[in-house]
Amino acid sequence: MTPDWVTISSLATAAGTLVLAVATFGSVRSANRAARVAEESLLAGIRPLLISSRPEDPTLKVGFGDDHYVMSPGGGGTAEPTDAAIYLTMSIRNAGSGIAVLHGWRIEADPTTMGAPDHPPVDEFRRLTRDLYIPAGDIGFWQGAIRDPADPHWQPLRQMIESRQRIVIDLLYGDHQGGQRLISRFSLLPRSDAGWMTSVSRHWNVDRQNPR
Repeated sequence: MTPDWVTISSLATAAGTLVLAVATFGSVRSANRAARVAEESLLAGIRPLLISSRPEDPTLKVGFGDDHYVMSPGGGGTAEPTDAAIYLTMSIRNAGSGIAVLHGWRIEADPTTMGAPDHPPVDEFRRLTRDLYIPAGDIGFWQGAIRDPADPHWQPLRQMIESRQRIVIDLLYGDHQGGQRLISRFSLLPRSDAGWMTSVSRHWNVDRQNPR
């Protein structure tokens, strides 16, 4: 019986094509995995994480747009109500590996939500009037002011300050490329010397999976 070389050739070509396809699939899959690992490594290298500064960190002079100045101590902050505005500051440290760019802030009126599993809506944050940058491994500050007596937080915040209650402040920030946004929940806590100390209780990721 004469071999059907045409059929044999077709089968050999098909087998070779199949082997090539499998090898290509494996190569592409490996390349994609390597690209994801490289991307994650790159993002980790520019990822910020804000925490409270240390008590031994230097005091920072913070100025507002109306030429009002305060001194924000290491490990603490300020809360000052006046007739014109309510001024708030916090000294904070960037424990991450990338520059932190602060985007906005909000007051949490209900302190019982300190350990909430989900972050507050991003559209509730007040946008900062200027960009604030905190270098990796270094300290910086956050500042905020409420100037309108009709603001719903004006009176409750003033009462919290005057009665020396915990003030819960959420900060929205990200890396210097505009990504990897996080929300960190800070507290201004009254000290016995009439000052305020800071603590951080929760971090939420906005653009990726949460760390818990």
